[in-house]
Amino acid sequence: MNIHIIGGGNLGVAIALGLTQFTKGNQITVTRRNLAPIQYLTQLGVTVSTHNIENIEKADVIILTVKPYQIDTVLNEILPHISNKIIASAVSGVSLEALQQKTKGALPIVRIMPNIAAQFGESATCISFSDSNKEAGEQMVTLFNYLGTAVVIEEKLMDAATVLGACGTAYALRYIRASMQAGIEIGFDAHTALAIASQTAKGAAKMALEEKIHPEQLIDRVTTPQGCTIVGLNEMEHQGFSSALIRGIKTSLNKIRE
Repeated sequence: MNIHIIGGGNLGVAIALGLTQFTKGNQITVTRRNLAPIQYLTQLGVTVSTHNIENIEKADVIILTVKPYQIDTVLNEILPHISNKIIASAVSGVSLEALQQKTKGALPIVRIMPNIAAQFGESATCISFSDSNKEAGEQMVTLFNYLGTAVVIEEKLMDAATVLGACGTAYALRYIRASMQAGIEIGFDAHTALAIASQTAKGAAKMALEEKIHPEQLIDRVTTPQGCTIVGLNEMEHQGFSSALIRGIKTSLNKIRE
């Protein structure tokens, strides 16, 4: 496919990088006002441009990774130049209904919420679409499954998906950072502590994904009576580890809904 990404920020670039590594035969264009930070993409065969409409007439899919306040300006710019294109919007807080109204129902619209791990083929992408745009939605599911996992959700959960799957990347990294800092305190150098903490988090996630059972069942395999694991877990809970994470996720969701 010809894939046109409008918005060459962190997410747009992560998607482009993932597509170049984990798919074949796609022609990719990324647009951004200042090209200097993304010029290196040209070495990977990606076209970069300051003009949102460059190559857009050839596009099969237009992926929007702009800020919510930019959506009207971008659509007003590109709509006169496109027809029969799928618009996949990663713009948080802008509903399918709003997008259909803005495009006057002339194009198939799909909402997507990937995260920046798409660059490494490890995004947790959530996708929503109406029944009338099922074919376009299924195409996006296929595409983003190359970049990790892609699940179809009800649109009413898209804001929650943004928090759990996109903001959640930062939450997971904050855990790794804290674990790394603790590793340094108990004797490791920073490089080694980061390597152990990161791989341990990756391994735990792999176990949860592969076995599809409640995390507590996996935790039980690591905890032994009067052992060092259970006392550490209990101390974390006494200090509010789980409740702090839950509160943080809910606070992020409230912010989106504002």
